[in-house]
Amino acid sequence: MLKTFAAGTLFGAGYGTKVPWVLALPGWERTHRDFDEVLRSGFDAVALDLPGFGAAPAPPEAWTTAQYAAHVAPILEEMAPSVVILGHSFGGRVATHLAATRPDRISAQVLTGVPGLAPAASSPARPAFRLRAAKALRRSGLVGEKRVEELRQKYGSADYRRAGGVMRDVLVKAVNENYEAPLAAFGGPIELIWGADDDQAPVAVAEAAAAGNEHAELLVLTGVGHFVTRDRPDALIAALNAHRP
Repeated sequence: MLKTFAAGTLFGAGYGTKVPWVLALPGWERTHRDFDEVLRSGFDAVALDLPGFGAAPAPPEAWTTAQYAAHVAPILEEMAPSVVILGHSFGGRVATHLAATRPDRISAQVLTGVPGLAPAASSPARPAFRLRAAKALRRSGLVGEKRVEELRQKYGSADYRRAGGVMRDVLVKAVNENYEAPLAAFGGPIELIWGADDDQAPVAVAEAAAAGNEHAELLVLTGVGHFVTRDRPDALIAALNAHRP
């Protein structure tokens, strides 16, 4: 059942009957429901809809993922003293910032399918030449916004084409960030649970992140893609149970 948290500023669902110790953050265009199969397996938890998705309204401006983390942070006051954060994809981007800024409350991270964890392995793809050229010509007044939008729809990623308004700007900011610094700033355990066939956050991203962080451990799941939450919830359940208070 959908609930509100943090004085009505956050939306999501609660699981279990005791004070929650797991906080789950879903991916781009996803909702708290992605975690149902994981969190209904005996966890006291909260899963949120991030602003712009599900029941949560879009942010008032194009937030960075650090700003998303600051928006989510008040939920910690309604949770156990020691919280394990579970983040998928975009939610994992937010999780790295929240863990880095609130190590007093976050005891471990479980991350899956998160782009940008290691910049050398996950440089954002450049837009097609025609789109880059049109943007440059627009700045000179030689091409109109209508033509630029036509090229965006033709050459942009599926997420980019579907996004509109402020959420498109949020996406642009997110794909140009990397999370090496916040990941390194967190001193607790980091479990990287990855699909070997992830085409949105290739396993090389997780391998590079694990190699560069003494607190990180990587589990690669054969035959699994981006949606570990759907295809291998058992792996996430095991990772959470390993950090049960």
